[in-house]
Amino acid sequence: MQTWFESKVKYMKVSESGNEQMITENFLLDAVSYTDAETRIIRQMQQTVKGGEFGIVDIKKSRIAEVFPYDIGEWWFKATINLVTVDEDAGKEKKLRTYYLVMADDIKEALGRLDESLSYLVIPYVVSALAVSTIVDVFPYEPAESMIPEGFVPVEKEE
Repeated sequence: MQTWFESKVKYMKVSESGNEQMITENFLLDAVSYTDAETRIIRQMQQTVKGGEFGIVDIKKSRIAEVFPYDIGEWWFKATINLVTVDEDAGKEKKLRTYYLVMADDIKEALGRLDESLSYLVIPYVVSALAVSTIVDVFPYEPAESMIPEGFVPVEKEE
């Protein structure tokens, strides 16, 4: 199961008009711990920020269960989904709230892509909220990213 972390990064960005301004942006990344999340966001920002100066303002665990990226889409939409289950002992309906992130150009497309991405669910669900997220970019875990310190050998290659 993936653990997503939200990270706020403050840095100097050059706008389209050529003006420099200090901004704070939110990023979502898959990591195993806070330390891993911090290391990964620092690596990403070193590649992204041209001036080189940035600050990690905040890192927190996200409640997002799954991310649905698409090749085409300008915005990340955060969807709140209520899964409807039945508690057999009490005989009552139970709603479980989960959050998803889907990439799309507009809200109609986001809803369509969300329904398409959730087609694997066998229990009924209700989309209770869908809005543009403050998240600018998502960095899923890439096995090639894991760096082995110099002098260390992976266990598989040791034998």
